[in-house]
Parts: sequence; C-alpha cells; structure tokens
Amino acid sequence: MNRKLNIHSHILSFLTLLLFLAAATPCHAQHMNEPDSPCADVSITSDLVDCLSKAKDISDAKLNSLYQRVRKNLDGEDATHLVETQRIWIKYRDANCSAERALYDGGTGAYPAYLACIESMTRARTKELQITYAVRLKD
Repeated sequence: MNRKLNIHSHILSFLTLLLFLAAATPCHAQHMNEPDSPCADVSITSDLVDCLSKAKDISDAKLNSLYQRVRKNLDGEDATHLVETQRIWIKYRDANCSAERALYDGGTGAYPAYLACIESMTRARTKELQITYAVRLKD
C-alpha cells in the first residue's frame, strides 16, 4: 500500500513539473508565425510583450497617419464610407483579437496573442488602405 502511494506521489510530482514547464514555455500566437512578424525571434514572454507593444504602437501610428492622409483627400460620400468602414473594421479587429486571446484561456500566451493579432491586423489594414485609396494618394 505504501509503495502504491509512493508511486502516485512521484507521478503527481512529475505531472506538476510538466505543468510548470509548459507554463514557462513561451507561447507564440498564430500571428507570430507570419514571415513579416516584427517579434518572431523573441522567446521570453516579458520581452515578447514589450516587443509586441512597441510594434503595435508603431503599426497603429502608421495606420493613423495614412488614414488621416486618405481622409484629407476625400469628400462627400467617399469620406463617409471611409469613416464608417474604419469604425466597423476597428470593431471587427477588436472582436477577432479578443476571440484569439480567449483561446489561451487566461494563460501566459493570452496577452501576447492579443497584441500580435492587433499588430498584424493593423499592418494588414494599412496595406488595404494603401491599395484601395492609391488613386487618391497620388500627388
């Protein structure tokens, strides 16, 4: 009986160790696998959060700058469509990235996954605006 209890104790200790190792392993969100991801080589979670926060801010600034440039070149219905579309896109981006964050169920990968998603979608939206409004951006 004592030997059985000892084996169960070792198994429980081993499983606990595996759980801690799994929690300490950096988690890369799907967006981190993109070839142009700015933080793909970062593996420590705290460094990843810092890198993604900065990358998100840079992507957001580029999008805002381009959006303002496009907005200044539009009037009437074209301007209204841009504003409405951007508002809808922001709601979609936030909902999509919140859903991705939820996949990590509050684990250490949840926030990096959210940041990576926001950054990636913001970069993609910037490219969309550049392509869609290229005619209006010509000098």
